[in-house]
Amino acid sequence: MNIILDANVLIGALIKDSHIRRLIILSDMPLLYPEIMLQEIRKYKDLMLQKSGMDAKSYEKLLTKLLSYIVLVPTEQLTEHLPEAKEVMKDIDIKDAPFIAAALAYEDSVIWSDDAHFKMQKRITAYTTVEITKIILANQEL
Repeated sequence: MNIILDANVLIGALIKDSHIRRLIILSDMPLLYPEIMLQEIRKYKDLMLQKSGMDAKSYEKLLTKLLSYIVLVPTEQLTEHLPEAKEVMKDIDIKDAPFIAAALAYEDSVIWSDDAHFKMQKRITAYTTVEITKIILANQEL
């Protein structure tokens, strides 16, 4: 199973040394993130620095470390799936279509998000952090 991280999951891992951060680092399962959505991470950098109390150098080091555990899905791979993804998300939150497109680009993919709107669509299974924790821990026991 491939796990597509939502922006808020990655942002949460950057802001706080938390369960989410540990899951990313310890997961044996493939974690993916749409490369095009790195702009979302960069857009909120100042807010994350403020909330985390980190300086810019520490933040960049942590981001690099977290991204070393995550496969970035090239934008070119999303292109053919974006029309379907936009259709799926058009009445929910079209800005999140790249996450759906990433899941469509990789077989056996799910989305990891604590945003309830991902559960509103029926094309790709979405799991919360609590649900993903159970899946990752069960996978590690195998």
